[in-house]
Amino acid sequence: MTEPILIMGATSGIGALAVENAVRRGLPVRAFARSADSLETTDLVSPFAGDARSAQDVAEALAGVRAVIYALGIKERLSMLWEEETLFSNSTRVLLDAMRDTDTRRLVAVTGFGAGRSQSAMSTIERIGHRAILGRPYADKDRQEKLIMQSDTDWTIVRPVILTNGQNSQGPKVLRDPRTWRNGLVPRRDVAKYLVDAVEDGRDIGADVVLTR
Repeated sequence: MTEPILIMGATSGIGALAVENAVRRGLPVRAFARSADSLETTDLVSPFAGDARSAQDVAEALAGVRAVIYALGIKERLSMLWEEETLFSNSTRVLLDAMRDTDTRRLVAVTGFGAGRSQSAMSTIERIGHRAILGRPYADKDRQEKLIMQSDTDWTIVRPVILTNGQNSQGPKVLRDPRTWRNGLVPRRDVAKYLVDAVEDGRDIGADVVLTR
């Protein structure tokens, strides 16, 4: 059997949909999350309950995998307005160290539109509103993207715009040229499809892309 894909953040949001998409294709998955014990073990899904900030947990989860899809998220809460966020950069630092130690090369990481250099694609009004509400989480996503870009992995940074439910049968539009980057809407299922496509087809290695409808 093909070596599994490690999906981090596998019990909710885009991560859960990426697990679903991979299984639909018959691809084995190691589903990593704190609450992974809530998942059923099947022929294709191996739950792995762990803490993404734990070097030991992440190293164990990486054993024998062929690629990593990073789709960790946080629950929106009022305290995001003033509390510093460190989950994204800290867990990514742990992951990159473990990937180097286990010689795991492929990383497809979800951040978000407005992170890193995509911030320059926002209008002034968009930027002010976005940073007023999501400034601290996205400051950490900025740090996360920098760590990934400086790593020696075969990385792809994926920035979805505003997420919706539903699905576009043709999949998302992948904006690769920074001159075309723009805000908009994109279904979560389309993002999940792209993540698995990126692993399966080796798409956009060493690139940061924006996904929209």
